[in-house]
Amino acid sequence: MSSLSRPLRSVLYIPGSKPRALDKARGLPVDAIIFDLEDAVTVEEKRAARDTLAEALAQGGYGARMKIIRINGLDTEWGAQDAEAAAGMGADAILLPKVGAPGDLDALAALTGDMPLWAMMETPAGMLNAAAIAAHPKLQGMVMGTNDLAKELQVRARPDRLPMMTGLGLCVLAAKAHGIAIVDGVYNAFKDEEGLAAECEQGRDMGFDGKTLIHPAQIDVANTAFSPSDAEVDLARRQIAAFDEVMATGQGVAVVDGRIVENLHVATARETLAKVEAINALKTE
Repeated sequence: MSSLSRPLRSVLYIPGSKPRALDKARGLPVDAIIFDLEDAVTVEEKRAARDTLAEALAQGGYGARMKIIRINGLDTEWGAQDAEAAAGMGADAILLPKVGAPGDLDALAALTGDMPLWAMMETPAGMLNAAAIAAHPKLQGMVMGTNDLAKELQVRARPDRLPMMTGLGLCVLAAKAHGIAIVDGVYNAFKDEEGLAAECEQGRDMGFDGKTLIHPAQIDVANTAFSPSDAEVDLARRQIAAFDEVMATGQGVAVVDGRIVENLHVATARETLAKVEAINALKTE
């Protein structure tokens, strides 16, 4: 299943150095896991974390969840060895931090071969080069690194994320233009469900496929926000039925709830129903 056809509503960071967390993740209702060798792992644990993660992935048990390994940057002493090791761990993709240009992905691909790549988008250079990065032939997804981006931009935290809207928007445009997945950044206050829900809704409205998470308590909120609602599913079915009826009779214009239904609306409706089917398929695996 490609990264675009599979649900990515909830994408949870798990430290690659923590066996207990790696085990617990096997039972969490997340769509994807980022097994982290970078920020979540201390300098002292960097090398050992590779072995710990390799052992956990070899044991398996993660089901249909997408498995993404975030390595350390290639400009660090651990990055190259992380990349080479991660390529043999049976994950679905390798995630590179602080991608600023397509050349960063070329350097990673030279170490990882045919492995699909994902890019952390978290620097001003990354925002300005988003379209070129998204066009890389091995790239299948982008992850917004909003904490690092806020630091680089020297902005103040705001609930509406206005200072980061340009960067977020550029990355969404780039991902959609090149048909790759894109996941929104983390929400730091993991006990604030109301704030998380609001930011998830904002991200969903912007076109993100899901939300990266730092704590299991955030999973249900993200899954709900990025799933089609009952009302959306009902509308999709009625739009398809009305359009099909008009096409069959060759008469009139399809109208649902006082609005004209055209080809593009039907295409969106079919995408909504396909997403529901993919989510339900995950639940049964």
